[in-house]
Amino acid sequence: MSSLPRKVKSEAKALTSEDDELPSFLNLSSESEEEEEEWEPKSKIAKRPRLPKKDEAKTKKVAAPRSVVARKKVKKVAIKEEVDVSMPVAPAEVNRMQLLKPKEEDVGTKPKTLNQKQETPKKLQVNSFQGKNMGSLESDEKPSTSVPVMGNQVKLEKSEEDVAFDEPPFKKIKSTTCPEGKPVKNLGGNKVKEEFEMNWDIVQALSEITNVEPWVCSNLIRLFQEENTIPFIARYRKELINNLEADALREVQQTLEELRTVAKKTHTMIQKLKKEGKLSGCLLTALLNCRTLEELDHVSAPYKTGSKGTKAQRAKQLGLEPAALSLLQNPVELNLFSYIKPNTKGLSTIQEVEAGVQHILADIFAKDKDTLDFIRKLCQQRYICIQSALAKVSSKSGNEKDIDKFQLYHEFSCNIKNIQHHQILAINRGENLKILTVKVNIPDGVKNEFCWWCVNERWRPKQFLKPELMRILRNSVEDAYKRLIYPLLCREFRSKLTSDAEKESVMMFGRNLRQLLLTSPVRGRTLMGVDPGYRHGCKLAIISPTSQILHTDVVYLHSGQGFREAEKIKRLLLQFNCSTVVIGNGTACRETEAYFADLIMKKYFAPLDVVYCIVNEAGASIYSVSPEASKEMPDLDPNLRSAVSIARRVQDPLAELVKIEPKHIGVGMYQHDVSQTLLKATLDSVVEECVSFVGVDINICSEILLRHIAGLNANRAKNIIEWREKNGPFINREQLKEVKGLGPKSFQQCAGFIRFNQEYIKTFCSSKKTELGSHALLTKSSAQGKKKSKPTPCASRQPNPLDQTCIHPESYNIAMRFLSFIGGNTNDIGKSDMQEKVNAVIQKEGLEGTAKRLNTTVHTLQLIIDGLTQPEGFDIRTDFDKPDFKRSIVCFEDLSVGTVLTGKVENATPFGVFVDIGVGKAGLIPVRNITEAKLSQVKKRRSLGLGPGERVEVKVLNVDIPRLRITLDLIRVL
Repeated sequence: MSSLPRKVKSEAKALTSEDDELPSFLNLSSESEEEEEEWEPKSKIAKRPRLPKKDEAKTKKVAAPRSVVARKKVKKVAIKEEVDVSMPVAPAEVNRMQLLKPKEEDVGTKPKTLNQKQETPKKLQVNSFQGKNMGSLESDEKPSTSVPVMGNQVKLEKSEEDVAFDEPPFKKIKSTTCPEGKPVKNLGGNKVKEEFEMNWDIVQALSEITNVEPWVCSNLIRLFQEENTIPFIARYRKELINNLEADALREVQQTLEELRTVAKKTHTMIQKLKKEGKLSGCLLTALLNCRTLEELDHVSAPYKTGSKGTKAQRAKQLGLEPAALSLLQNPVELNLFSYIKPNTKGLSTIQEVEAGVQHILADIFAKDKDTLDFIRKLCQQRYICIQSALAKVSSKSGNEKDIDKFQLYHEFSCNIKNIQHHQILAINRGENLKILTVKVNIPDGVKNEFCWWCVNERWRPKQFLKPELMRILRNSVEDAYKRLIYPLLCREFRSKLTSDAEKESVMMFGRNLRQLLLTSPVRGRTLMGVDPGYRHGCKLAIISPTSQILHTDVVYLHSGQGFREAEKIKRLLLQFNCSTVVIGNGTACRETEAYFADLIMKKYFAPLDVVYCIVNEAGASIYSVSPEASKEMPDLDPNLRSAVSIARRVQDPLAELVKIEPKHIGVGMYQHDVSQTLLKATLDSVVEECVSFVGVDINICSEILLRHIAGLNANRAKNIIEWREKNGPFINREQLKEVKGLGPKSFQQCAGFIRFNQEYIKTFCSSKKTELGSHALLTKSSAQGKKKSKPTPCASRQPNPLDQTCIHPESYNIAMRFLSFIGGNTNDIGKSDMQEKVNAVIQKEGLEGTAKRLNTTVHTLQLIIDGLTQPEGFDIRTDFDKPDFKRSIVCFEDLSVGTVLTGKVENATPFGVFVDIGVGKAGLIPVRNITEAKLSQVKKRRSLGLGPGERVEVKVLNVDIPRLRITLDLIRVL
């Protein structure tokens, strides 16, 4: 929506005839004017205070748009003056970036209407803005956007509608939660300056695609531009993002990158066409209207270098474009016979002339934005289906095994609105293998209605048409639909379906990975890891409760030596007092499980009560030969390293799984059918999210784990480890600023996710004080008589109890005021006394009242309360599921319909959930059997559904022994 005065538009229109290349932000079409009137009627436009003439003259010199000044300065002076008059703002305020927030107002207060005269601010205090960006999230004075800026600030007279600089006033949008309307910035106020300008607003486009409020999208764009990470935004900027979860933030970020890619490629194409002399005004408008890569390709395809040229281009080269335009605008004076040239190919007969005019008209229709919008809207209202069939070539000379895999899709048809994501990926794979042929079926009714609308409404000639010219017009519309528009629609539908399916598959992969990474660790146990095998034996590794390798060995359980090897295993278990066996799910897993289950049932390992569990070993072999594994376990054979990795995956899944590339962990399907760039970006982001939310102890964690903390990378993690080795353990978070390469932004992003064990630090500091005291006595005499040097501050060497919490350093001041308010102190953090004091104050004052008293937001206060009341060593993974330990085994043949079993979720897909019920083959719970009523309240709140590692109770619905398939029904989540 254009926000320029009408005078600007009238003068700019006068210039368009002389200068065809009008800046993209001046949208002067009649549609934009109608749109402006629709959004802001005259009666509701808040008048802006006009400056006196003297101040107005000064303002004119302050900030004129460069794109306006750059072109024909003499003729466009009026535009510059009018634009600047509407911005009464101090010079330093022009570039200020301010994050948008919904304005809170009292329910009982009657809001003023926009018709009421708005009071002009008496005085602007602009001193605080000079030379400082107040909107920055990295301000040294007030780093937290959760804390309102006190001190020097622009003070305006309190009014119901805020005075917005260079922005339209607030627009009240009614909602169910706020009947009186929640003040939200409208599209003009949410405008964000992008590197590549388009005819559409990026905030509005992002909001429409992701279904996120415009003000939240605007905030997120700025937060991402300032290089904030998703974990940091999700935890410490909740008030700016309306409490969105990390998955939603990730979707917005990916969509934003897609829109920027379209804008960047569009401007690259514009520069290329301009250089080649092919750019016209209509083509420029069509390019700047493109929102997807498919649209861009459709518009720019005829102009690409090396193209033979379209039929319309060849007709234009013959000089038939004036005839085509005359048919639409002035058909009475059109005489097609005058264009006949007997010796010229393409103009020799009247039929060739008519065909050339038809091709030009078809090209015009197919590139018109309104025409394409109409046909797309029409398709949304009709039944459009996607069909697949067995390809003729594959049915004759194809691999029968591969063909049978796609048996469901040999004669498949489904509405594009109802088709499932996994079906799209399967169809695409069959098409790539040349086993299936796929097409999109659009009914003839769409074509008939579209052709009627074009001839009688959109492209209806301004004057009477002769029958032969009307025939050309009808043929042109049909040709445009059949040859240009229908293929474009098919590409768009296929591309949209594939893109949505890929995103959903990647998101499902990410959810599975998160569930696996957040599996509750099994601490305090000595574990025996078993990497099963036939010919090369089963590799064993026994690790201590602190992950130290106690013993490694190889046993041959499946080569007739099982009884003799049982004695060795029993001796090792008794020697290291180990009662838990972890078996990898690779080759020979089923036989190894049966071997241990038989010995356990016979109480062979008495007096030990031994249990075992099966763990996903995907990626363990890859890691065992990696440089990281060689550095970590240099003296160990690579075959034995995998057994160590299997045991550690139960002891601390997160610390072990981050060593492996996420796509090798094996918790997703169709990972080879999706965009590998999107897959890697999503999975890396999920790993960063999990590691950050769990937190790491800076003084004991590994370099690999540190790499995945928000704000850190491989170099910064390496520098942290080197600083720790050189200077000893970190005492508090402030010391992170001393690490090379860790600037203010990196510190802001990572500080809240790094923990400090207070008991260890207190012990270290007390021993350090003793050493410093003796050293001071020795150097006191030598220091006398010398010039006094400036004392070095030792505050950075003092431990801070708040460093063991999830509270960010930017909120420490608020946390200390809250502690003073409730009568607590830092020594009570994590104790029951602290919980009682917090509850007493919150019950009396309320959360919102307490936040208002402390001059902060509810989200920040809630985070502070969580940090102060959570017990020391709190781990969010305790709420997630632990491995399923067993003592016996069930055979496939033992299953029967109606049998009730317990099992563990192995993998989740768009069409159902695979559950390991201990028979060597996972059973499938179809998605239709997973209802909300069967999920626990906790799972509803997490919005995770069912994921890997969860224990469930299921009932057998069907057993297909020849195909080794088991269909299950979900009874409940354990």
